[in-house]
Amino acid sequence: MLQKSIGQILPEAAAKFADKTALVFGDRTFTFAELDKLSNRVANGLTEMGIVPGDRVTLYAQNGWEWVVSYYGIAKTGAVLNPINVMLTPDEVAYVVKDCGARALLTTADRAAPILDLKDDTDLAGIVTFGSGDGGSGAPDGAVSFDDLLEGGSDTFDIATVAATDLGKICYTSGTTGFPKGAMLSHRNVVLNAAMTAAMNMRVADDVQLTALPCAHVYGAAIMNLCMLFGSTFVLMERFDAGEVMDAVQTHRATVMDGVPTMYFYMLAHPEFDRFDLSSLTRAVAGGQTMPVAKSEEWTARVGCPMLELWGMTELAGPGIMQHSYGENRLGSAGVEMLYVRARIADAEDASKTLPNGEVGELMIAGPLVMMGYFGNEKATREAIEPDGWLHSGDLAKMDDDGYIFVVDRKKDMILTAGYNIYPAEIERVISGHPAVAMVGVGAKADDEKGEIAKAYVVLKPGAQATPDDIRKHCRDRLAAYKVPREVQIVPDLPTTSTGKILRRELHTLDGAEQAAAE
Repeated sequence: MLQKSIGQILPEAAAKFADKTALVFGDRTFTFAELDKLSNRVANGLTEMGIVPGDRVTLYAQNGWEWVVSYYGIAKTGAVLNPINVMLTPDEVAYVVKDCGARALLTTADRAAPILDLKDDTDLAGIVTFGSGDGGSGAPDGAVSFDDLLEGGSDTFDIATVAATDLGKICYTSGTTGFPKGAMLSHRNVVLNAAMTAAMNMRVADDVQLTALPCAHVYGAAIMNLCMLFGSTFVLMERFDAGEVMDAVQTHRATVMDGVPTMYFYMLAHPEFDRFDLSSLTRAVAGGQTMPVAKSEEWTARVGCPMLELWGMTELAGPGIMQHSYGENRLGSAGVEMLYVRARIADAEDASKTLPNGEVGELMIAGPLVMMGYFGNEKATREAIEPDGWLHSGDLAKMDDDGYIFVVDRKKDMILTAGYNIYPAEIERVISGHPAVAMVGVGAKADDEKGEIAKAYVVLKPGAQATPDDIRKHCRDRLAAYKVPREVQIVPDLPTTSTGKILRRELHTLDGAEQAAAE
């Protein structure tokens, strides 16, 4: 695993598991051999488009069989994968494409229309679209149809030779400056993470793995990659719906499922929960935010399988701390270090000092899963990774005497909404662009279903007029839906430090001062 590239995953699986079902998506199934051939066709098409090893290729689409085939096709060319959140707005997509210098973009036809003009002021050599947006297979003017790309390609392809230590993937994560940062992941980061995730939960070829996690997210990608590495059947949902997920578990006799805690909350609250037969599940895994112990216990009592938690980061290509399947499942803990991972709890003010067990400090990670750095951003890289290789997680945690790690808070101001990372500075930057806004602070507010939601506190310019709904509309036009603050409150002033810096942790003291608009 230490020397394997992402592009080698599928061909090696096809050689070993050729006629075994690799992917189930909706009413379609694909064997490992079929996926391998389809991804070869994508690789040939991209090569004809001019894509060469080292080029960046952006993948911007909802979960689907096309997404999976494209992912491995891009990797086979030696190009650098750049999967991005399907919820990003055209402006956000434009920023990422320009920042990483993408040479090609694969997306859906309905999403392509607003971004076709990117070819005029970026390095894009071509845009490929899945579907026509009207049920057909054509592509909008200025784009290439994915169907045509497949039809024009060959079933065989000579995989580009790349080193495991080469850049394989750039995954963008929101930055505290308000602009996304591209975490550079080597092939080794990606492949090893998937392999070690499988090892921690004893995932094997006999497993049927189901998830509704976005493949564009490092967690979802790790699950997809481990299925291809070890021959498991991958049942992929287009998006999460509690009833549809439980029906799929029942229909396909899934043995393992992964999701964020909110997904399990919605399933447990489903009025027809007891109608579904979930007895095939032997493991349920939750990451993205803390899983309440009571909910884990309820899940196990009602389903009969353990709830295993994990913790990870984009900068680690996925999970880094996990509950394992062959030892004690210590509820409330994110688990222990994955194989090859080193974790320690550092003094929050002095990263060189490791705290004794039981004390709360910053969780830091070292080992071969740690990213190469942030693309084109040496300053942010230096801030994130210490000279001796230890990565700052920004999360406050403690470790017990047995090595189990408990995440207790976040050092930074990140807001975690149903597994999505939201940074206040990014929202503040957008709201500040509204002509009526003088000042804005964004903080977290507890939410029973999503864990946290973002709430914006806005000070208007003297004499200016704007309602909370006006502010939210301004955000909806410029931010992905999950980043739009769920509440906006107009306030007379904001709490600040002596230097004028907004005290985000004190924003909640303003609650109720004025009427807030909520969604």
